[in-house]
Amino acid sequence: MSADGYKSSCGTIRRWLRAMAAALLLVLPQGIAHAAQRVALDRVVAVVNGDLILESDVDAEGRFATFQPFSEPQPISRDQLIERLIDRELILQQLKLQPEPAITDEQVDAQLAMLRKNIPACVAQHCETDAGWEKFAAGQGFTLDEVRDRWRVRMEVLRFIEERFRMGIRISQAEIDEYYQKTMLPAYQKDKVAPPAEATVADRVQEILLQQRVTGMLDDWLKTLRAQGSVRTVKPGEAMP
Repeated sequence: MSADGYKSSCGTIRRWLRAMAAALLLVLPQGIAHAAQRVALDRVVAVVNGDLILESDVDAEGRFATFQPFSEPQPISRDQLIERLIDRELILQQLKLQPEPAITDEQVDAQLAMLRKNIPACVAQHCETDAGWEKFAAGQGFTLDEVRDRWRVRMEVLRFIEERFRMGIRISQAEIDEYYQKTMLPAYQKDKVAPPAEATVADRVQEILLQQRVTGMLDDWLKTLRAQGSVRTVKPGEAMP
């Protein structure tokens, strides 16, 4: 799914119409509570230059963190998830103005194949098999297609960030070694599973370290985008702008 497709799925009025239609279909004697739950789930939590971020997007973002265990060593709060979604929406809006060649299915599948082998919690469920991978994804509330679509958008965003901010940044082998020894190995030891060889995850470690290095520059740029645009969070019970 393209950046535009992701924007449509998380930030358009059509989402509201679908949610309301589903709720109306469920308003039967046996489905009233379920309908109310769905309507509540799709409450607007932020508006980014006219595009909506919904409560269901926040929920999905939190669940998807399981697929990125080394990017988030600390628990992340709901407010932090909302801020991340706002930042991503701002980046996706810039991507629409500066379109790049599409990420191919082959590129997505190559990264996911590596991911399946390297998530500690995934090893115990035998994610190297298609059945195990599908079971693991379902346990987080995603279909395999949803995982692929989200990972594709992630790759698009990271490519944009790297092309804009990465120039001049170099990650040394010593830094990769240190991250592997002090961050990745303890995570595998905690889950009592055998860790992958460092050589097989070196590219992934380099990506994580690059993300950390560009954070400062990216934050400054995003602050500028926020100041130039219109970004508002919507608290529970607060009226829409």
